[in-house]
Amino acid sequence: MSKTSIDRLREYLAQLPPKSQALLMREYERAIERGEDVKVANFVLELLRGVVRGSEDAVRPRVEDPTRLIFKSIEPFLVEGVGPVRPGQIRRASLLPIWQWLERDAPDAVRDFETAVAAEPGAAEVERAVRKFQQAAAELITKVTTPGPGGRGTARIGPPHAVEDLPAIGAVLKVREPLDAFAGKLPSVLRTFGESQIASVNSSLNVPSLVTPQVLPFALSLVMQRLAAPWQIIRLAVKIAASDDEIRVAATSYGIAVTMALADLTRVAAHLRTDIKRGKFDSVPEHLKVAHDGVRGLRTELDMRNDSAWGRQMAAIRVEISSTLQSEIESVPGRVRRLQRQRADNESSPTAHIDPADVEETAALIDFVAVCRTYASELAINEVTLRTYSDLQQYVEKSTEALVQSLRAGDARVRAYRQMQARAAIRFCQQLFGQEYAALMDRAAESAMAVVERKPKKAG
Repeated sequence: MSKTSIDRLREYLAQLPPKSQALLMREYERAIERGEDVKVANFVLELLRGVVRGSEDAVRPRVEDPTRLIFKSIEPFLVEGVGPVRPGQIRRASLLPIWQWLERDAPDAVRDFETAVAAEPGAAEVERAVRKFQQAAAELITKVTTPGPGGRGTARIGPPHAVEDLPAIGAVLKVREPLDAFAGKLPSVLRTFGESQIASVNSSLNVPSLVTPQVLPFALSLVMQRLAAPWQIIRLAVKIAASDDEIRVAATSYGIAVTMALADLTRVAAHLRTDIKRGKFDSVPEHLKVAHDGVRGLRTELDMRNDSAWGRQMAAIRVEISSTLQSEIESVPGRVRRLQRQRADNESSPTAHIDPADVEETAALIDFVAVCRTYASELAINEVTLRTYSDLQQYVEKSTEALVQSLRAGDARVRAYRQMQARAAIRFCQQLFGQEYAALMDRAAESAMAVVERKPKKAG
């Protein structure tokens, strides 16, 4: 930015009310924590801090941010965006409007809490103030979300996603201490959720306040975050039901674990579709592995009926993944043929060129087909994947040999393009047949070019 632009931005920030400045600083701090527009956020944050340098609110340590203190216990359950969430999740975007609602509807409690924090007491005093306010907030949330004459309504709270998240936030704040205690008993990583670990988690969950319909999804979310394979949370539900029959599992309160596992698989399928559409194939193998393992795990360890709600949801997940992958898989042979198709010399232009980026994108797609082949059976793409991979192998092998041979003859004007085609073909051989075969074809291409270079030129 130019000096004039920076000065204008500084003047604008200086004109904001102190509360707006503090709010803006908190939002930029959160953006930095999420890794969003870090360069811009740091730049504006430094300007803001300079503008309000003499203000007590500006120099207050970050840990004294009221919303940060109050909602810290909710952090493990926060997700970005305002889209649909599964049980056990809360939208981060809902926190600000709910805090602003608390400032309007519980001004005395907010003022008392902020005064207590501003006095810079010790950690124990701050913690007592936090717990007191959290309980007051939970009680107010209960009042406004209770249906009937006693309820106060949620019309003034804010956008729909905040209203939707309000009961969950109230439930988590109300049982903050039991949830913290439960989280403290969990191992940092649950690599294999076997019988002994299931029994230990079940024992730790044996607290009345944690197994209510409102709170149990959040307790299960804490477990899922420690699992190497989150879908394994269904093992806890199967254990409680003492059966893998979905009807018996669904009849227990722990049936929500299956709903949560299916929701996570739906999210993985959506991310897979988005990444493929954007050409971001680096993350595709991980998405495929998670989807494959989750689908196989649920289908193996839970007896789901095809016509049940869970069964239909599982079928929809497989169909979505299959349709997403199939259309992309079927497009790969066409891209390879376009790059390796040999035209007659008189049909080729001396200025013809192959973009190296196009070659690398096609190589990534070939690798994508290979990865899909690994997970094809559970994702309902077995036939198309095997057929496409076999077609690619046959076509690339034959066309590579033909391109190498074409380097020995043909019009000199198009030989450079033939070399580009041969290099692309050898790159594809590396993906399909391995480095050793690709090196063999590379030596053959070099030998063919050496023969051409040694041929004497014809007399004019």
